[in-house]
Order: sequence, then structure tokens, then C-alpha cells
Amino acid sequence: MFDRPVLYTHPMSRGRIVRWLLEELGQPYEVQRVDYGPAMKSPAYRAINPMGKVPALRHGAAVVTETAAICAYLADAFPAAGLAPPLSDPARGAYYRWLFFAAGPLEAATTNQALGVVLPEDPQKRGAVGYGSLAEVLDTLDAALAPGEYLVDDRFTAADVYVGAHLAWGMAFGTIEKRPHFERYVAGLVSRPAAVRARELDDAELATLN
Repeated sequence: MFDRPVLYTHPMSRGRIVRWLLEELGQPYEVQRVDYGPAMKSPAYRAINPMGKVPALRHGAAVVTETAAICAYLADAFPAAGLAPPLSDPARGAYYRWLFFAAGPLEAATTNQALGVVLPEDPQKRGAVGYGSLAEVLDTLDAALAPGEYLVDDRFTAADVYVGAHLAWGMAFGTIEKRPHFERYVAGLVSRPAAVRARELDDAELATLN
């Protein structure tokens, strides 16, 4: 597909993660800002994302929603950028694991923590919580980041964009405790030229709203 990806986003949304990934791809793309309120819930936008939320991505005839799915899609749609291990590479397993670990256990655990959700002490009931506990989630991620600079072998992937963005946001707003491995990992990621460009673009857009 040679169509430019179109990102539907808002500068105060998870669309910032997708913008970062798009900058990493180094390919032309378009951005359509969708404001919160009537515009995001309008029939026109719900035709793109029935949930009436951002981000969403249109690429040719393909429409993708959910941030982790968009990241996975873009990494595969533009393989020359090397942001996803090939299907034949065993590292593809770890890539999927960490991309969706952040979309599932990490986000669920941190959201519940921020909302003050108290898990039941009964082990049987607690077992119904897919992530176990926030401590288990963070310990698992901490151990994965201890050996090196990135999550998948020694290569930067879309999983690092997604996980790194979650950790950066969580530590900034106090929903994720600051740990040495987390801080080292995030510091290396947010200083990447593509991450800096994406931040500047979103912050410039945000400034027009104030």
C-alpha cells in the first residue's frame, strides 16, 4: 500500500504514542485532529471508530483502532523500518508478548491502582484478576528490562515505543513507581530523535488549544 497513513488523534490522548511510532517509520503521514466532545462522538467519526475514541488509523482501505494494534499494524505495514521482528524470527514471540503485556496487564493494573480498586484477599477471587497484582506486573517488567537497553534482544521495536510510553507517562503521574531499570529504559527512549520530534509536534498542536 502506498497510501499515506492518516492518524486521527488529539494531542492529549494515546495518539501521542502512535505519532511517535509514525516518526520512527520515517514515512509521510497525515494527522487529523479530532476534538473531545461532539466531534469525537459524531456519526462521521464513529464510522471510523464506533467507540468514539482516539487514536484511530486509516491506511488505504484498512482502518485500525486500539493503540497497541495500530503500533503492530504500522510496524508490519512498513517493514523496512525494522520495528518488528520478521514472522520467521523467534524474537517475534517476545515482541508480541511485551507489546500486549503493556496493553493488557500493565494498563489494567495501573488503571485499577489509580482508581483505587482494591483486589479481594480471597485467593480464588483474586485469581479472576488476569494480571494478579500491580507488584507482580511491575516486577515482571523490571526483570525483563534488567539485561539490556530494549525488550526484544538488542533491537528497538514498536514494543519499546508502546511500553516506554506507558512507563514514561505512569512514572510522570505517579501511577507507576520509579525504579532504576524503568528510568534508564525510558531515558534512552524519550531522547530518540523521532520521540523528540513527535513530542514537539503534539505539544505545538496542544498550544493552539490553550
